[in-house]
Amino acid sequence: MRTLSLTNARRLSIARQGLDGGTRAKPDARAMLDLVRQIGCLQLDPTSAVARSHLLVLWSRLGVFDSADLDHLLWNERHLFEYWAHAASIVLTEDYPIHHHQMRSYRTSTSNWGQRVRKWVEENRVLRDHILSEIRANGPLPSKYFEDKSEADWYSSGWTSRRNVSQMLGYLWDVGEILVATRKSGHRYWDLAERCLPEWTPRDELPTHEVVRLAAQKSLRALGVGTLRQIQQHYTRSRYPGLPQVMAELEREGLVQQVAVVRKGKALTGNWYIHRDDLALLDQIEASEPPPRTTLLSPFDNLICDRARTELLWDFDYRIEIYVPKDKRKYGYFVLPILHGERLIGRIDPLMDRRSKTLHVHNVYAEADAPLNRETGRAVVGAIESLAGFLGAERIAYGENIPKGWKGAFRD
Repeated sequence: MRTLSLTNARRLSIARQGLDGGTRAKPDARAMLDLVRQIGCLQLDPTSAVARSHLLVLWSRLGVFDSADLDHLLWNERHLFEYWAHAASIVLTEDYPIHHHQMRSYRTSTSNWGQRVRKWVEENRVLRDHILSEIRANGPLPSKYFEDKSEADWYSSGWTSRRNVSQMLGYLWDVGEILVATRKSGHRYWDLAERCLPEWTPRDELPTHEVVRLAAQKSLRALGVGTLRQIQQHYTRSRYPGLPQVMAELEREGLVQQVAVVRKGKALTGNWYIHRDDLALLDQIEASEPPPRTTLLSPFDNLICDRARTELLWDFDYRIEIYVPKDKRKYGYFVLPILHGERLIGRIDPLMDRRSKTLHVHNVYAEADAPLNRETGRAVVGAIESLAGFLGAERIAYGENIPKGWKGAFRD
């Protein structure tokens, strides 16, 4: 069995995520599309304290880019569309057969949740038919366009309770009858899926086993190296029925192989896998030390979205504190981890004031084992300045909390 050091396991993962110090592609639409192919999806989140998460994920890898290129891929060329991956995400149209399997599954789910939703939808056929007929005649349309013609309210313990139109739109999206046709000022405009997807969309209705084979390989390649649980938690999260059997089959076929990840002379627990197509990349990583690169990560970045994996491989305990009362937060509202080479060395607590075009960096934190020298400090400052340029900030305002070894670099 091939053995990887923890350092090289990190480097492989970072390289497969497009976050390494290699040559950067010109940040145009083609580079964006290639990147989504590489990492599988861009998670969506409405928080905009700095920028939308999917834009930060692109910036971390491509540098400053024109968001109009992404809009063109989404709403004009339709190479991308919005659906569920490891959360609500931007996904590849070429991967439609994988996502269409999930759409079909929603219609037939025997889970308590699935049965409850279908019962509610059946009780509200009038609302369903109203939405579809209006979209068919007048779409694309925003949610506020539709009347609430429900006969039974939707109840939940969350924000969707009694939001009947939103709940029905969500169901129709889940099952693939409608898709997001465009966004205006952040609001989704819905249209029939058949009018959103291009003619070249692959529409094969693949059996579950084949979907899991495809999705598991995409997940593993995006991870670089991973366990069964980590594969389950990535890409199409929690949608890998029969994964152990599928991985055994892929291993027999030579498409994946097991490896040992060693830390301080001791192998990490679990069965770790690598894809055959990444063995040459691993050889390169082991043969030479890649140039270090420093950047900042969205809280929902694909590299760290599995918090348990992040803690295991990087010794980095990250918890988002958006919903934590201000006086109880440990680090801040929308904290961005600092990736330096193959290590996560700290985090910043930023807020973008668009009115004054100021990027506020309230706090800068260093991990206990971070290199606290001027050179590393300059690298962190460079990443912050790059973020400011991407955001259109004309000024960066730093707070007083900066690690001692980095302060000189922040004052240069």
